[in-house]
Amino acid sequence: MSFGINPLGSKVVIKRLEAEEKTQGGIILAGAAKEQPMMAKVMAVGPGTEEEKMELKEGDKIIFSKYAGTEVKYGGEEYTIMNQSDILAKVE
Repeated sequence: MSFGINPLGSKVVIKRLEAEEKTQGGIILAGAAKEQPMMAKVMAVGPGTEEEKMELKEGDKIIFSKYAGTEVKYGGEEYTIMNQSDILAKVE
């Protein structure tokens, strides 16, 4: 299912998951106190390349490198386009 951004090669488009608004102890965090999560949902994947097979699919939940990718706005939403190699793990 395409939503308008079609990544090339071994690139993926991700959407960051929202930061937690409460601590485990129940304290509500202010906007500045929330740490940006390094978890995201894969929105679209490229076809891969001969050198790098695509290992992800749309809908996968992933953990990625902190400074990886390029942030873009599309359709009023914020996404990040990055290399598959910048993704550290898939979350089950």
